[in-house]
Amino acid sequence: MDIIELKIEKGIHINQDDALIIVDMQYDFMPGGALPVEEGDQIIDGINKLALRFNATHNKVVLTQDWHPQDHLSFASNHPGKSPGDEYQTEAIGPVLWPDHCVIGSKGAEFHKKLDKNLAHAIIRKGYNPQIDSYSGFIENDKKSETGLAGYLKSLSIKRIFVCGLALDYCCYSTAIDGVDFGFEVYFLIDLTKGIDLPPGNISNSLESMTNKGIKFAKIESFS
Repeated sequence: MDIIELKIEKGIHINQDDALIIVDMQYDFMPGGALPVEEGDQIIDGINKLALRFNATHNKVVLTQDWHPQDHLSFASNHPGKSPGDEYQTEAIGPVLWPDHCVIGSKGAEFHKKLDKNLAHAIIRKGYNPQIDSYSGFIENDKKSETGLAGYLKSLSIKRIFVCGLALDYCCYSTAIDGVDFGFEVYFLIDLTKGIDLPPGNISNSLESMTNKGIKFAKIESFS
């Protein structure tokens, strides 16, 4: 499935029970970072603009932050003979190994300076268990360890979430899919995300899976 094939929702009104989830807008995922997403920095202005709208209507904005220890098993450097991009699959790691990225306390783990962090009401850190990766903002890859995001949103009676950030086919995708599983109505902001497409075709597969899951697609111009 291609982006141009998606049905884009229009005339969206921000309701009291809506929240904006901004995924992993950190230096290591930006051009020049350890695990760069092409043009990842070009969506920051749009994200800030939408976050400002959510703030203006007293709606919640949540940031997720990849937060890995140096010995994280998703890093190829912790597997002798392996390289970033090599296939590797366990219950909680994979489908590929990554370069060292978003190491706790490092510059690469910091949010990009242009992201307006003051618009956020909460930060959810994920991936700090060295044996479990965590793409989703809701639950780690073992599908057992929750991050606390679902409980936080439900405590605020949030029913609908809007997902944006990096990367389309990994952390944003997983956050959106798990959002549905946790009982939220999910909108995916297709113009406020960029993908990796590793392995090739992963973006197309992710879009198709989200469509089949009932996730709706929107753009910043979709908001009335």
